[in-house]
Amino acid sequence: MGARRVLVAQSYFLNFDPKLRDAGKPVPPLGSLICAAVLRARGFEVAFFDAMLGTSPEDCAEIMDRERPGTLVIFEDSFNYLSKMCLERMREAASRMIALASDRKVRVVVAGSSATDDPEFFLRSGASAVAMGEAEFSVAEWLEAGVAERPALPGIVTVDSQGRLVRGAVRPPIRDLDQLPMPAWDLIDVERYRQAWMSRHGRFELPMATSRGCPFHCNWCSKPIWGQRYNSMSPARAAREVEVLQGLGATHLNFLDDILGLKPGWVEEFGTEVRRRGPTIPFRCLSRADLLEADFVASLAGAGCEMVWIGAESGSQSVLDAMEKGTTVESIRNSATRLRRAGIKVGFFIQFGYPGETRGDIDATLALIDDVLPDDIGISVSYPLPGTPFYDRVRHEMAGSTHWQDSGDLAMLFRGPHGTGFYRLLHTHAHARFRLGRALRGGASNLMTRGLQILRQGLVRAVTGTALSVLSRNRTPTRSLAPGRSREEASVPGERERG
Repeated sequence: MGARRVLVAQSYFLNFDPKLRDAGKPVPPLGSLICAAVLRARGFEVAFFDAMLGTSPEDCAEIMDRERPGTLVIFEDSFNYLSKMCLERMREAASRMIALASDRKVRVVVAGSSATDDPEFFLRSGASAVAMGEAEFSVAEWLEAGVAERPALPGIVTVDSQGRLVRGAVRPPIRDLDQLPMPAWDLIDVERYRQAWMSRHGRFELPMATSRGCPFHCNWCSKPIWGQRYNSMSPARAAREVEVLQGLGATHLNFLDDILGLKPGWVEEFGTEVRRRGPTIPFRCLSRADLLEADFVASLAGAGCEMVWIGAESGSQSVLDAMEKGTTVESIRNSATRLRRAGIKVGFFIQFGYPGETRGDIDATLALIDDVLPDDIGISVSYPLPGTPFYDRVRHEMAGSTHWQDSGDLAMLFRGPHGTGFYRLLHTHAHARFRLGRALRGGASNLMTRGLQILRQGLVRAVTGTALSVLSRNRTPTRSLAPGRSREEASVPGERERG
């Protein structure tokens, strides 16, 4: 066991998340691989445990027994929205990994959204330290420092001899993302990911991120790692990373940026750099409806964009304003039209259950989906994430569980307009309407398959629609949350990248 021998891991087990496991689209832990690369650059000997493809925390114990590290670094992939949700099964898995490391006299440092929101949970579980926020350099400095120096390091939280939390100063953000090394892709079994994707989907998708953070003001969106800031790598560096992923066999890319290419001209320059190195590669990304103007959409298409997921959230303007989204229903419709004209597919993220949402607001959202009929939808219920204004406003209504067990839970964690059962039924109803609409407008080429789909989804829509109408009569009155910003103020980003 050597002090400079480190095992980097994360605790998101696809095996513990039935919804995502059944989808068959495993996402390599990009953030953890970047941390591993940073530690390597500092001269540490690094091994890796990839929980995404693991079966249980005991798999991590087997690697500790084989590699005999001095420290286990549980570094969650903060680019993955599932880590931001701090799912309970993954918190329990992390706690178990800490216990297994303690049994082997291996120190543990934990970093990620859950650790930043609730460092005490991990420290009481036996971790030696928690690295808060943007943690790559904090972890490296903690590993390099002497025992006496560690509690005072920026970004580090520890427990003193009296059991009190000791917090170091806030670590400044990494402004120049080009200084970060390429992710340590050689530490994971890329071929297992390729086989999983190709066998189910006939394509192999790998993730990358060109920026960190989001400067907009949606009051339900958690930003424990990068806060309100937005920093990006250069287009040339991003294009080099694309080249690396193509070399690993990727046929498609998934950009995990909260917003891709917010800096003016970035996407156009990125596309030029990618084309200079060879053919473009299809990718999907996230954006905001109010950013998808014609010139920007054209730049996305030129860079190889295949699909844009829009945080539509609601078809009701009053709900969007209450969320301090800063967008309009009209901009959602218009951006979808522009994307399709450019040959780019459209995905909508939809959120139900925000305080004050009425049945009329729900119907407006369903109508938006019916009218636009995006290529895909993702539906959730409002989830109070610690550190958000939304969480602060509803925390007095939260009792018992404060986290979902897994990503398909859909539990209402606060006293919303309706109960959990209503929203789970609404989730089924909205998807049935969506699939019915897709089938009616084309869908499967086989007429028999298409006919059966229309019959099945039409029946589900009718039954669930009737049940929702009955449940709506017994709705729980809730007050609407007044926004702290006007629509115009919410549409203006906060701190953006420099240069």
